[in-house]
Amino acid sequence: MRLAQSTYVEVADYLKRSRGIIVPTGSTEQHCPIGVMGTDHIDAETIAWRMGGIADAMVGPTITVGISEHHMTFPGSITLKPTTYIALLSDYILSLVSHGFERFYILNGHGGNTATLNAAFAEIYNHLRCARGTGAPDVRCKAMKWFENDVCEAKALELTGHTARGHASAAEVSVAQFADPANIRKAKLDPEYGPLDHTFYNSEDFRRRFPDGRIESNPEHASPDIGRALVETAAAFHAEQYQAFLAD
Repeated sequence: MRLAQSTYVEVADYLKRSRGIIVPTGSTEQHCPIGVMGTDHIDAETIAWRMGGIADAMVGPTITVGISEHHMTFPGSITLKPTTYIALLSDYILSLVSHGFERFYILNGHGGNTATLNAAFAEIYNHLRCARGTGAPDVRCKAMKWFENDVCEAKALELTGHTARGHASAAEVSVAQFADPANIRKAKLDPEYGPLDHTFYNSEDFRRRFPDGRIESNPEHASPDIGRALVETAAAFHAEQYQAFLAD
């Protein structure tokens, strides 16, 4: 059930049986010459939609831009300031709190969002405490990267022979290709794998260390079939995590 494709009557009916919602978020940034700019948010959205069907959960509109400062030397990349992302997420969640939602499971497709997501949650909790004190609703927010767990990592290793945790991995590119054939690109990459190094300081330093944008990855063998299997695996795993979150 997608909030954007529901009427207010349907949302009100949903709230009679559940106070939870899944919110996909990602980024719009370079993913080397093979991955499309929207890979991170396309992946999160595709998995969240499948996950919502499994868990009988509402899925909110996707937040398609995030914290991508380190990719800004690559044309087309878009970044928010951390303060902007915090304000955006806070307004999004607090709007839904006003309607009765209390459990927010943020399915994240971009590691660069993690610190700012946690800061946004602190802002939300602070706002509710200051504004409503002991009468504040028991709002809880949880963020999980779709690929950063043993189940999805094992499936990525099985299907691609490599980790899903690098940037522009065959795993994440495959999910975007499964979501829409228009996202399929082919290119020969050299060297075969990008460097394994997550130390960088700014966008210029990132481009120097990773000239074609990859971190420990090679998406040359990405495919929609691999993407389909990863979506199924990730959706099942996160649906279970979501249901446990609601029950906690």
